[in-house]
Amino acid sequence: MGDNQYDVDAKTREKLLERQKFRMNMRQEFLKQLTNPHRVEGGGHIFDQGLQRFQAARVTQYEHFKPNFKTTRKGFFLVLLPITLYGWMMKREREGREHLYRTGQVSYRDRKFKFI
Repeated sequence: MGDNQYDVDAKTREKLLERQKFRMNMRQEFLKQLTNPHRVEGGGHIFDQGLQRFQAARVTQYEHFKPNFKTTRKGFFLVLLPITLYGWMMKREREGREHLYRTGQVSYRDRKFKFI
């Protein structure tokens, strides 16, 4: 990072430098393991602890799920409410169209879904 960055304060700049240093250390460790000629002894792949933790958390996500008000509300608004509203709108539209057909306001020739 350059010394003349005026849009970042000293505290943020220190955090960014620390993060950059951590990334470089992790990169050097990965390259060291990647270029190790004896790495084929353990199966030939590089074991990444962070990736392993992430995959384990994804697999056991439903075993650790705890229902509470927030998840119930999210499920209601993202799943049940849209399905119910869409079904109600379809029913209302079909009933309105059927009413027009049965009262003779729309001739058979002008109907959308006719068999002949």
